Parts: sequence; C-alpha cells; structure tokens
Amino acid sequence: MRQIRLEEGKLLDQNGNLIQAGYSTSLVKEYRRGAIKAPKIRIKEWDYYYVGNSKFGVALTIADNSYMGLVTVSVMDFEAGTFINKSAMSLFPMGKTNMPQTSKIGNVSVRNRNLDIRFLNDGKKRQLVCKMKNFDKGQDFSCDLLLFNEPSESMVIATPFEKQRYFYYNQKINCLKATGKATVGTKFYNFDKELSFGVLDWGRGVWPYSSTWYWSSASGLLKDGRTIGFNLGYGFGDTSHATENMIFLNGKAYKTEQITFHIPKNEKGKFDYMSEWTFTSSDKKVNLVFTPVLDRASNSNILIIQSDQHQVFGKFNGTVVCDEEVIEIKDLMGFAERVVNRY
Repeated sequence: MRQIRLEEGKLLDQNGNLIQAGYSTSLVKEYRRGAIKAPKIRIKEWDYYYVGNSKFGVALTIADNSYMGLVTVSVMDFEAGTFINKSAMSLFPMGKTNMPQTSKIGNVSVRNRNLDIRFLNDGKKRQLVCKMKNFDKGQDFSCDLLLFNEPSESMVIATPFEKQRYFYYNQKINCLKATGKATVGTKFYNFDKELSFGVLDWGRGVWPYSSTWYWSSASGLLKDGRTIGFNLGYGFGDTSHATENMIFLNGKAYKTEQITFHIPKNEKGKFDYMSEWTFTSSDKKVNLVFTPVLDRASNSNILIIQSDQHQVFGKFNGTVVCDEEVIEIKDLMGFAERVVNRY
C-alpha cells in the first residue's frame, strides 16, 4: 500500500477537518484544541506513560475527555502475575486540565486531597511524579520516574473518520530510557536505567461513540546492545492513508504495512487472551509469537460509558525486518491489547 507522509503545518482547516491524513516520524502537524469544530463535549485528550522491565511495570494516565476527567494508576508484577489498578474521575473538565498542545514540551497535573500526579517535560527529559492515597487495601502509591534519551524518530499518525470534523492525532514514542522508583506501601519497585524502558502514548482528537482498537508496543535491547522496539495496531479510523505500524532500531523508524493480531479463542468462541498470540504483517516484515504472562483486564460500565479492556503483558519472540536486515526478537517484554469502548 502507498503510505502518505505528513507535511509540516496546521493539523486542521478552518472547518475543523484534517488538512492531511498520513504518518510521520515526528510531530510535524500543529494541534490546537481551539481549532476543533466538532461538539466540544466530544474532544478527547490524554497522555499515557508505561515504564517497565522484565519483572514489573507502572502505567500512568491523565486524560481530559471533556465530559469526564480521568487519572489511572496501574502497577504490574510480572513474576507474581498480579496487577493493581485504580482510577480517579472528575466531571466535565472541558479542557480545564490544560493538556499540552504538543508532546515536545509542557507540563500537566491533577491534584486533590487523595491524589497528586504530575507529568513534567522541559523538552529534554520527562519526569513522572505521582502520589495516590488508599491505592491498594489502605496502602498508598508513589513514584518518581525519569525518562530520557528520547529517540529522534517515533510513530505519528493523523487519522480521519467517516464523520466530518472527527479525527485522531497520535504519537507513540518508544525506547525511552527509564529510571526511578515506585512504591506500594512498603514494597519498592526500582527501575534500573540499563534494563528499563518507557513509552508515551500521546493522543488528541474527536471520534465516534463506539470504537474497537488493537495496539501492541515493546521496547528493549538486542543481544548486540542495540535498542529495539515496535508500535503495532489497527482498527481505529480510516487507515487507508497510512498505518501506525513501525519498528524502531537504534532510534530509527522503519515503516510496515497492515498488521493482524491472531488472538486465540476458546471452545465457546470467546477470546482466550492468556493463550499464545501470533502477529503477522501483509508485507512479511513482522512475524512474532506473543506469550502472555498477565492480563490487565478492566470492564467499566457506568450509564452510557462502557470500556472493556484487555491489556496483556508478555514476551515476544520471532523476527522483524528493518530494510534488508532480519532482526531476531528473543523474550522481548511488551504488551498487546484489545479495547472496546463506548464513551
């Protein structure tokens, strides 16, 4: 398929429609919340960070979905096969969270008597600081994580929907070096900078009430010391102009075409998320087997809002192709998810 490369300039025209759909390896389009012409209550903005290694991980989200503000904190213990997940919601922030209009620089925070979470970005490094009271069985959560050595290339995509003025502008930054610590009560999680990596999912847009998407991400090291990572996904909007599929080798991005997540099903025809998955691409550049170790499952159903999420963590094995080089992937820790949302 022919994939269109985004050019520098404004993201939206005077009517609030995408000027151009396609992909880039940096945030070349200028996003402005004030340029959106769709109903303001449909605007969604979020920053999601995941920091992890082969033993444990922490995920932090700050989102302003206009009618609902959301902060989510998750801690995953891969060796124990357990996770703790807690969210804090607020009503009708309508942009008052002041999410940064670029991923390149800017801070965002949410504070109340039980929560203090801050994403700090001075343009050189990112610091994730959070304190949440009564996170798990009366125990508090805290973390202070530093992300640095940001690669020069990342996955950026501008995706339209059938409905006018609806769009999705997204950046995924893989292979961020990570260090710091997190605590749950008296339990410590120390992130060694030689073994720990982070990913940012930066999303802004307006999209339909119902959606289903597939997303997979991993970052780590090859045996020869080079960094390796990938962003794979589909199902969200019109991706005929470009896919969001990229492989990252030593900071350089390599584009791939259509990806399929082969998720097994049980005898009742339901997805069996904890059995072995496979991943293939139409251009034969991705051939991976995914062995799950933990399913961070969450099913929320509050009035008209429903979110059925399965973010599955595990190890990837197989091959990916970067130009003509076949890269062998061995026990690379990452995640793959299928999410069904109505909100």
